[in-house]
Amino acid sequence: MSIEGSKSNSRQRRLRLGMVGGGQGAFIGAVHRLVARMDDRYDFVAGALSSDPERAKASGAELGLDPDRTYGSYEAMATAEAARNDGIDVVSVVTPNNTHHPVAKAFLEAGIHVICDKPLCTTLEEAHDMRHAVEASGKVFVLTHNYTGFPMIRQARAMVEAGELGRIRLIQAEYAQDWLATKLEDSGNKQAGWRTDPKQSGPAGCLGDIGTHAYNLARFVTGLGCDSLMADLTSFVDGRAVDDNVSILLRFEDGAKGMLWASQVAPGNDNNLRLRIYGEKAGLHWDQENPNYLRFAPLNQVPQMITRGGAGTGEMANRVSRIPPGHTEGFLEGFANIYSDAAELIHAANDKRPADPAACWVPGIKEGLEGIAFIAATIESSHGGGVWVKPEA
Repeated sequence: MSIEGSKSNSRQRRLRLGMVGGGQGAFIGAVHRLVARMDDRYDFVAGALSSDPERAKASGAELGLDPDRTYGSYEAMATAEAARNDGIDVVSVVTPNNTHHPVAKAFLEAGIHVICDKPLCTTLEEAHDMRHAVEASGKVFVLTHNYTGFPMIRQARAMVEAGELGRIRLIQAEYAQDWLATKLEDSGNKQAGWRTDPKQSGPAGCLGDIGTHAYNLARFVTGLGCDSLMADLTSFVDGRAVDDNVSILLRFEDGAKGMLWASQVAPGNDNNLRLRIYGEKAGLHWDQENPNYLRFAPLNQVPQMITRGGAGTGEMANRVSRIPPGHTEGFLEGFANIYSDAAELIHAANDKRPADPAACWVPGIKEGLEGIAFIAATIESSHGGGVWVKPEA
């Protein structure tokens, strides 16, 4: 079996990539720039890398951008790049949550494709406005729920779609970290600062930061919508303005039941994202900290361990596997698969041709809207004392 991954098409030019946010001191911007280059599908050529014009300029210089294409604001960047013959094809939006909506909308209205970090925005009103902007522009919009790019998550979805688990009964999703177990935001830590500031993160803390990943993954693999949920949000750290622990009961379509736990105050957990799915015929278990393996347990049979790139993996997993089994492959490669799928969608849109159907698994505006509806319903349920609420996207 050949492990080829999401390779570029030599007949397609590299897409010109711009970025808003992601300058000095930013973690996720560096990740986006790195993974965009992994499959040789993009050239990073322009940026408005900070809301501070001087820091934006300094960040652009550090990254080797042309000074004429290092902008002091995203508005100036969208206008200037749309007017250039060699303007950017697509922009990555890697700013705090509260600016996703105005930044993405500005580039969509300028006729530029968008790759946006999650969550989509901070309110349902903004989410619906974003959907209208995407529809009106006709441009590709991709949301970087990067865990959907992991090969064994693609494998799990393909197995569920093929009916190997039978009717889904139970869905257990959890995402536990410990990095905010103390009031790190008071130490000057930039990442903790904006994530725990409701003016920048929106009303959700842990819920929006990692809870949405767990929810998205459960829906991505099972294909089931959420009928209703009952939630309890907690801020365990004294003085913290947003939640740092989330417990949710979920009722899915077709009678499936679920539980979701997300926490950033659970000592001993680095980045412990797990998904367990149980159907009438079999169960699946995937762990992000050991991502190259998928445990498949058919009812009344010996459980099987499916290895990324090994025997038992199917076309959808092999398509996004990059190196032979036994070698570690994870966060960056999964993220890069999202960028590679986005490149295929953008080229297809530009060429006015159908996209590779496999690339259409990448999350977009629909998944973004569902995520914001999930956040809104969770907050409503918790504030109401744990009542059942239907997410209304």
